[in-house]
Order: sequence, then structure tokens, then C-alpha cells
Amino acid sequence: MTPAKHRFVILGGGTAGWMAASLIAHRLGARAAVTLVESPDIGIIGVGEGSTPQLKAFFDELGIAETEWMPRCNATYKNGIRFHGWSDVPGFESYFHPFQTALDEHTAPAFFFHTRARRTGRDVWAHPDRFFLLARLAEQRRGPIPAENFPFDIGYGYHFDAQLVGEFLRDHATAALGVTHLTRRIDRVGHHDNGNIAALLGEDDQAIPGDFFIDASGFRGTLVQQALGEPFESFASNLFNDAAVAMPSPRGDGATPCETGSTALSAGWAWRIPLTGRTGNGYVYASGYLDGDAAETELRRHLGLLDADVAARHLKMNVGQVRRSWVGNCLAVGLSQGFIEPLEATALHIVHSTLSGFIAAYDAGGFTRANADAFNAAVHARYEGIRDYIVCHYRTNRRSGEYWRANAANQNLSDCLKAVMTAWFRGEELDAEIHRLGIERYYSPLSWHCLLAGYGQFPDPAKLVPPADDLALADVAKIDRFVSGCALNFAPHDELLARLDRS
Repeated sequence: MTPAKHRFVILGGGTAGWMAASLIAHRLGARAAVTLVESPDIGIIGVGEGSTPQLKAFFDELGIAETEWMPRCNATYKNGIRFHGWSDVPGFESYFHPFQTALDEHTAPAFFFHTRARRTGRDVWAHPDRFFLLARLAEQRRGPIPAENFPFDIGYGYHFDAQLVGEFLRDHATAALGVTHLTRRIDRVGHHDNGNIAALLGEDDQAIPGDFFIDASGFRGTLVQQALGEPFESFASNLFNDAAVAMPSPRGDGATPCETGSTALSAGWAWRIPLTGRTGNGYVYASGYLDGDAAETELRRHLGLLDADVAARHLKMNVGQVRRSWVGNCLAVGLSQGFIEPLEATALHIVHSTLSGFIAAYDAGGFTRANADAFNAAVHARYEGIRDYIVCHYRTNRRSGEYWRANAANQNLSDCLKAVMTAWFRGEELDAEIHRLGIERYYSPLSWHCLLAGYGQFPDPAKLVPPADDLALADVAKIDRFVSGCALNFAPHDELLARLDRS
């Protein structure tokens, strides 16, 4: 017998909604009829955005080549994130957080060993940038695509125009995957007797029925939060930032960067997203320490745009997560599910992992309660794991100023984060502690080491002593030669982008 076809109805477009439509239609095929409904009156939060390597996995699964989507979305490559000014410690004013590569196994153990030696009082080199290939590539503005004769896996992300990615996925989903697209304002939600959603009701009272609903309605949370009453758990006591102001700037001369920039300012940080036609900029800040007008002025000064006729967009952020992402016959994705400030570009990563987990649960047994409970527990833990890593950026900052001192004094930390910090400052093996806690699935030991070492979270240099002869230190000059030699197998970033345009 042919299995029953389930009707999936998605409320809301944007990148999250169209990712949901594409992935469900692609993976479930004939078992699913997918309809996406979006209002013509509601825009999306489309700014220059960065991703983790998870977005590459998404496009690869759909069979969409970089030559197809990147030029259309003004996209560039991303090797990682450069943090500027998060620490005032001499020599540690800046550091690079790379994505992982297969080559890191040749250098990361030495980096871990050196950080532990310095944490325990030895005067050894322990800044992360010297140990990782992608840091060198970003410095030289080389893209992350190796030559064909250099067969090593390289993790990388992208920078892109978020609105254009949503539009690209809309066209792909409707043309290639058979997704139905309706432009309609939804006024009400109809319910079954058991409380589940029966249909979306438009302004003309025409019903859009479904078997399962996806809430991609943004911060409004129209389905999961409003119609189904699922509570929202705020992260405000952990993460102070609750607003942002964004504006573009000209692309500028010179080679295109292949890194996201994150620069600490007075009450938050400014992002820099290099696109092919412009640069996306913004300032994520805490409104309890800075009002919107002052934030805009500070950002304009930072960008050299104080007198420029460039419009700014002001955004409010609801940082936290819904208690359950899968409620009844509805799944929340994107901003309706939760939001962690974009410091590590995790938004679309969470969308993809949420959808993948949901589809796996569906394949395992349909819409059973047991699958929903296990799924919700996993999603909730992922949010908390990512939150802890973001919180650590603020808790361990090495800056002055009221906002930064308040973050450094924040004691509202999870037990996991306390354990990670304790292991670091006691000179214990941090990678072993991360594996013991089971949090490496969210951020690897490499990421934690780069963050804490990048800030210069080591004993006072005046108290460090030269290493003993029996300490098996790495030959840092040899690592320099290894990283430099590997970098020769990667073309300049702009050359890679030009190849995309020619294909």
C-alpha cells in the first residue's frame, strides 16, 4: 500500500521557512505535500549574515552547487571569525576562531599542550592564530577551497544576503520540489478538540488545513507561542544584549576578506560581513547600557559614516528559547523557536539541526509523543550548549567599562560552564573535561581553547617562568612551516569568487 501523504503547512517565509519547506519536501518526497504561507505585509529580517559549515551541508544535500546560489546571493566564503578588542591583554587584543579542518590534527594537540603549559605557569607561546591553517588563510585572504591535488577536508561557512537566500530557496522549493506558495495574511488559527492545530484561517475565512504545521513566523511565534501557549524561556540573565542596529557600507578597495569581523564596542560588539557588492555591518548591544540613538552614533563613528546618508535599521532581539520546539502537531523553527545573539552565527545552524532531528523522528515513528519528547530534550540541550559558549565570551572578557565589567561579574552560569572554566583556570586537561560533560557536540575542544587562549586568560606574564628542558614543547617554527606550506594550496578569495561568476 502507498503510505499516506501528510500535509505540512509552513507559516512564514524568510530563510528559516524556506529551509523547512525545502528540506521536508526533499527528504520526505511523495510522503509529504508542503505548503508555505506568508503575508505580503510582513518583511523578513534580512541583513548581511554569516553561517557555520552546517549551511554547506544543507545545500549539498539539496544538490545545489555553490556556482548556482552564491553569485545570486552576493555570497562570499567564511573561514571563521576574527575577534577584535575583546581583551586588553598585550598580545591578545585580537584572535581568530577557525572552523575545523582535517589538518588540525597535526597542530591542535600542540596548541592544547602549550595552553596548558602556560596555564600552569610556563612562559610558552599559546596564542591560537599561529597553530591553525584557516587563521593563516584568513590573514592572507585566501579562500577555503583547496587545489585538487590537496585532498583534505576543510570546514567553512559563508557570508550572504539573508533576504536573497530566502528568495533563492523560495524559487528552488517551488520549481524543483513542488512546494505550494501562498501569499495570504493569516488572522486566526483553527483547533481540533484535542487542542492541536487544524487549519490556518486567512482574512477571507478561507481555511488552509494541514496534518502538521511549521511555525516560521519570527519573533511573533504565531503558532507555538500564541496559538498553543508554549512558554518562552528568556536568556536575559545570561546574555545582556537585546537590540541591534544595522547598516551597509561600500565594499571598499582591496581583496575581499574571508572572515567575519566582531569588534568589541562600549556596550556590545559590531559585526562586519563582507559580501560581493557591499559590506554588512551592525552593532549588537544591551539597551540597559545604551539607547538606540547612541548605539547608532557609535556604530557610524566606528564605520566612519557619521556624516553619510546611509539609513540604519533598528532591531529588537528576544534572546532565549521556547520550552518545547515540537508542541502537538506543530514545530517551531527560526526566530519563533528561539534566538541566541548572532556572535557565532548559529541561527541557521540551529534551523538545520532542528529540521534534521524532526525529520529523523518522523521517519522513526511518525508524530508520536515519545519521539517528540526525545526531540525536544535534544533541541533544548543544544540551545543551552550554544548559550554557554556565547556566555563564556562575555564572562571571560578582558576589557574595562561598566557593561564589560558587569558581564565579567555575572554569576548566573550553568554547571557545565562553571566546570569548563574551573578546568581551564586550574590547569586541568580541558579537552577531557569537555568530553566528560558531553558538550563537544555543540562546540569542540578546539573552539573552547581558541576562545580562552585568544583572550589571554593566563597567569600574569610577570609570574611565568621559562619551561624546563624536560617539557615536551612543540617546535613552533616547524608548525609555521607546515601551515605556510599548506596555505600555498589555496587560491586568493577573490579568484575563487570570480570562478563562481564564470561558471
